[in-house]
Amino acid sequence: MTSLPASPSSFSAALVALACALAAPSATFAQAAPKAPEPSTLKTNAEMAKTLPFANRQDFEDAMHGFVGTVPDALVPGAGVRPVWSMKPYDFLKADAPADTVNPSLWRQAQLNAIHGLFKVTERVYQVRGFDIANMTIVEGDSSLIVIDPLLAAETARAALELYYQHRPRKPVGTVIYTHGHADHFGGVKGVVDEADVKAGKVQVLAPSGFMETAVAENILAGNAMSRRSQYQFGTLLPPGPRGQVDTGLGKALARGTMSLIAPTSTIDKPTEERTIDGVQFVFRLVPGSEAPSEMLMYLPQFRVLNMAEDVTHNMHNLYTIRGAEVRDGNLWSKYIDEARVAFGGKAEVLIAQHHWPTFGQDRIVDLLKKQRDMYKFINDQSLRLLNQGYTAADIAETLRMPASLEQEWSARGYYGTLRHNARAVYQKYLGWYDANPANLNPLPPVAYAKKTVEYMGGADAVLARAREDFGKGEFRWVTSAMSQVVYADPTNRAARELGADALEQMGYQSEAGTWRSAYLVGAMELRNGVPKIAGGNSVNADSLKAVSNDLFFDFLGVRLNAAKAEGKKMAINWNFTDSNEQFVLTMENSALTHIAGRQPDADATVTLNRATLDAITLKETSFPAAVLAGKVKIDGDRAKLAELMSMLDTFEPMFPIVEPKAQPKNQ
Repeated sequence: MTSLPASPSSFSAALVALACALAAPSATFAQAAPKAPEPSTLKTNAEMAKTLPFANRQDFEDAMHGFVGTVPDALVPGAGVRPVWSMKPYDFLKADAPADTVNPSLWRQAQLNAIHGLFKVTERVYQVRGFDIANMTIVEGDSSLIVIDPLLAAETARAALELYYQHRPRKPVGTVIYTHGHADHFGGVKGVVDEADVKAGKVQVLAPSGFMETAVAENILAGNAMSRRSQYQFGTLLPPGPRGQVDTGLGKALARGTMSLIAPTSTIDKPTEERTIDGVQFVFRLVPGSEAPSEMLMYLPQFRVLNMAEDVTHNMHNLYTIRGAEVRDGNLWSKYIDEARVAFGGKAEVLIAQHHWPTFGQDRIVDLLKKQRDMYKFINDQSLRLLNQGYTAADIAETLRMPASLEQEWSARGYYGTLRHNARAVYQKYLGWYDANPANLNPLPPVAYAKKTVEYMGGADAVLARAREDFGKGEFRWVTSAMSQVVYADPTNRAARELGADALEQMGYQSEAGTWRSAYLVGAMELRNGVPKIAGGNSVNADSLKAVSNDLFFDFLGVRLNAAKAEGKKMAINWNFTDSNEQFVLTMENSALTHIAGRQPDADATVTLNRATLDAITLKETSFPAAVLAGKVKIDGDRAKLAELMSMLDTFEPMFPIVEPKAQPKNQ
């Protein structure tokens, strides 16, 4: 049985992409170096520098406020020669003037995200920032520490805690709080606590209602595709540098370490819930369906600290992530921010989040909350207004502009999410992919469309000649589109690949969003060099796998069923789990795999085992035949049926092509 790519979250998918990047690529073509900026790029970036209030250095003051100490380069060694984390590769950001290959606004955000160390927020509240893409918040209880969001990797979380201990009393960690179910907020938990202590009741783990379900299931069914797309969003295949990866917008980068997961021992279930944890008062507020399906904010009245988790950060966030995920509700997100403003805005003296730096002072806190509230509400409502006037998603993305009062706000700039793709997200949420033009209801598939388009345009040579002229004019968006058609019509057309890469690269150099920059530059790299021939990642590990319910496990088997191989076949297999006493019947008919819990009808075979054994098989630590011989699996009935089912399950290719066509599937 092949490994089940069970992605615990959207960020787990990105972690898989990062794991892929650690292998040495062996590309189809000779590796080509990035190129210099074109005159039009230099002009665009120079003009951008004139439009924003770069003289305002308040964010830099806030980012350094309460600095206690750090370690050189925030270095976290790894098991091999490559560190799990280091800021050393980003030394180029120490230059005052932006590199001519980086949007000056993104350069500013990247400098802020390069600040690292332990920071005192207020009495008994500290943050470690710049040791991973997220922040780890540490609250000092009467006799223990309360750790909020232990980063993405166990190694960076352990290093962050050790940095704290270098400057503060060495109290044990008694509580871990997860604000939401993205892996950069829970993956490092085993770096700060021992699971045995959790099981023994010495440490409690607290999370919002629905955490486990959403942390594991949010992207499992599309996990393989999201993993590959995440390489583009986060630039994990790019080396850091002025012509490479600069920043994600939300934080510097993703740590390369070990992701872990410990299930919560308690959850917050009421919309507002007060708890006292080791002498510290917490007021929790659930905000499901905002930045994550399961998320919560918290206010600490003793310290007058408001923690907005990931609902208020110092940039525009995503209503849709370009790696792929369910669209988020901008209207609901806005309401949650406003409710927090009303409840806590007049009390809080410090606002923190689990990314970026704090905001100090009631007036500034209220101002930030209002502007973030209005930003998401504006995107939602104005996109709806325009779509109700008959404009398409592309029309809205091209024409919608933020009000001047928000355009000048650094915290509303599109470093992670962008106005263009968030506006499209609202359209998608309400109207879906179809723009109502019948010409777009059933168009030709990409390769056939590209071939006809290139033919109509006079052939590839004619397209290239015109595109080179447009490239010289700085019309990179069009050149990218035109060259994509030529490459899809003929992936071996080297001239089209090179010109398309050159255009993508210039767009990356101009991008304010760290995510867009990375996507453009990875696309350029793969057009020049081909898809990296590296080992594909797999997001499944023992921690995440045990959190996958039996029901979700069978759902994913259905996704892997190859319909062509299943054509005309029927079978039913009963499954008995001895540890949970759960029973399922798995039925294959009409090239679909379905299951029902709690039933055991007559079947071709009955499989009896515990979940740990199934996990070991999924992790390739054993196999069904070996487990049967070891007495860990009992199969009654026709054993061949189980083997036949396993032979019909697809194994997904992690490194599928994106900027060039994938071999077209047969009807299946």
